[in-house]
Amino acid sequence: MNNWGVDLRQLKKHKTQYNIWKIEQLINFGLGKNKLDPKELKKYWPELKLDPHKKKFIEFLLWA
Repeated sequence: MNNWGVDLRQLKKHKTQYNIWKIEQLINFGLGKNKLDPKELKKYWPELKLDPHKKKFIEFLLWA
């Protein structure tokens, strides 16, 4: 994943923040060939800043 607006070397030093950022990027801008890990998604769910409608739909899929 390429992102020109974020210094990934610095962000990777903070594992939790990096994981949250990565999940948000994958959800907002497309997964491509990547897949989301449901365990990781549930772990960071409260901290994710997503569109409310998108978040409600994903929540429905995760806990249905």
